[in-house]
Amino acid sequence: MATAASLRYLPSSSLGSRGPGGGVAVAVARGGLVRLSSSRRRGARSAAGVAAPSREAESAASLGDVTRVDFPILHQEFDGSKLVYFDNGATSQKPSCVMKTLDEYYRSYNSNVHRGIHVLSAKATDAYENARKKVANLVNAADSREIVFTRNATEAINLVAYSWGLSNLKQGDEIVLTVAEHHSAIVPWQFVSQKTGATLKYVGLTKEEVPDVEQLKGLLSNKTKIVVVHHVANVLGSMLPIEDIVTWSNKVGAKVLVDACQSVPHMPVNVQELGADFLVASSHKMCGPTGVGFLHGKLDLLSSMEPFLGGGEMIADVFQDKSTYAEPPSRFEAGTPAIGEAIGLGAAIDYLSQIGMQKIHEYEKELATYLYESLISVPNVRIYGPAPCQTDHRAPLCSFNVENVHPTDIAEILDLQHGVAIRSGHHCAQILHRTLGINASARASLHFYNTKEEFHY
Repeated sequence: MATAASLRYLPSSSLGSRGPGGGVAVAVARGGLVRLSSSRRRGARSAAGVAAPSREAESAASLGDVTRVDFPILHQEFDGSKLVYFDNGATSQKPSCVMKTLDEYYRSYNSNVHRGIHVLSAKATDAYENARKKVANLVNAADSREIVFTRNATEAINLVAYSWGLSNLKQGDEIVLTVAEHHSAIVPWQFVSQKTGATLKYVGLTKEEVPDVEQLKGLLSNKTKIVVVHHVANVLGSMLPIEDIVTWSNKVGAKVLVDACQSVPHMPVNVQELGADFLVASSHKMCGPTGVGFLHGKLDLLSSMEPFLGGGEMIADVFQDKSTYAEPPSRFEAGTPAIGEAIGLGAAIDYLSQIGMQKIHEYEKELATYLYESLISVPNVRIYGPAPCQTDHRAPLCSFNVENVHPTDIAEILDLQHGVAIRSGHHCAQILHRTLGINASARASLHFYNTKEEFHY
C-alpha cells in the first residue's frame, strides 16, 4: 500500500476526464515514474515502493499464512505479480471446503427441500435445515426458527421494511438512521416512509468521524418506532455500541434493526447479548456463496408479521379467496430457496468456527492497526473514520484518498501495475460521502487470510 500512497495526479488527455480537470495518475517509485498507457494494458511494474513502517518481527506463522492455502483463488499471478486481494468489504473469497460442498450437493443429492419423501429430497432438506442451525449457533440465536434465509442482507432488510414497517408505521412516526448507513439500510425505509408518512431522522458524525451516539440518544422519543443502524461501518471502519442503542430504544418502545454484514464475518456476534429485534448478514462476505443471506428476528416478532412474498412453501392452506400462512421461518421463504448456497454457507460457518471467531477477530485487529498505520505514515493520504485506540478498535478496512488523485486512478494503478485489488467509489454510502465533503474514496478491506507481507510488494 505504500506505493499506492505515493501517487501523484498529472494533467493528461490520454484517459479522459476522471474528475475536476481530468488527468492520468502516475506512480512515483524509487525506479522513477510509471505512466499508465492509453491502451490500459498492464504495464511494467514499478520498482520497490516507498517504504511503509517496519514490520513487527513475527516468531510464528500468522493466521493469514496458515489459512491462505485453503483459498485457491489467491494463488494467482498477473504479469508476474501475485494477486493481493484487499476488496473483502465487497465480497470475501471462498475456501476449498465451501466449493467442495457445493459440488457435492449438485453432483450427489440435488433435490428440492421440504417437498419430497424420496432419499434425495430428505438428504437435501436435512442439509438445508442443518445450515439454518449452524447460522443460529454462530450468532447464538435462541431458536433456529429465528433464522430466515434470504437472497442477501438487502432482501432481509426489505423483508423487515415491507412486512413489519408497512404494518406498523403511520403518519408522524419516526425512523432513526445514521448518515453512515449502507444504501441497503436506507432506501427500503425511504420506500416505507413515502408509503406511510413516517419521517426519517438521521444521526450525524462526531469530529472523530463516527456516528454521534449521543445525538442518536437525543433523537429517540415516543415517536420513534424503529432504529436502523450498522454494527460496523463499511466506510469508516467504526463500531457502534449496539447494546446501549437497544437499551435506549427499548425505553421509548422502538424496535432496532442491525446491519451486521461487516461484523458477523469478522468477530463473535451474540444476538441474545446485543438484544436487537432484527439482525441481517450476507453469506458472500463470510466466505460463503453468493445468493444467500439471513435475517435473525425474535420469534414472537416474526410470528406477528405478515409474509413478504407469496407462493409455495410459505402457506398453511390455500383457498380460492384467501390463504393461511406457515409459521416462521417458512412464512418468509416463498418458493424454492437457494438450497445449495445455504448448504455452502453452512460449510463456510463450519470453516470459520473451526478457526474460531475470537481468534479471527484478534488477528484482524492487528491487521487493521497495521493497515491504518501504514497508510497514515505516508504524506498526502487522508483516512476517514477514527484512529485505532485501546478502547475502540477499527475494523480491518480503510477508506482513504490521496491528495489530488482520483480514487479510481488509485485502484486502477494498483490493479494494472501491481495486481492489488481494492475498491473505489462511494461504497453504497453516498450520504456519508457527502457528509465528509467528498464524492468518492478508495477502500482497502482485509480478512483473516490476508497477511502483513502483502502490504510490501
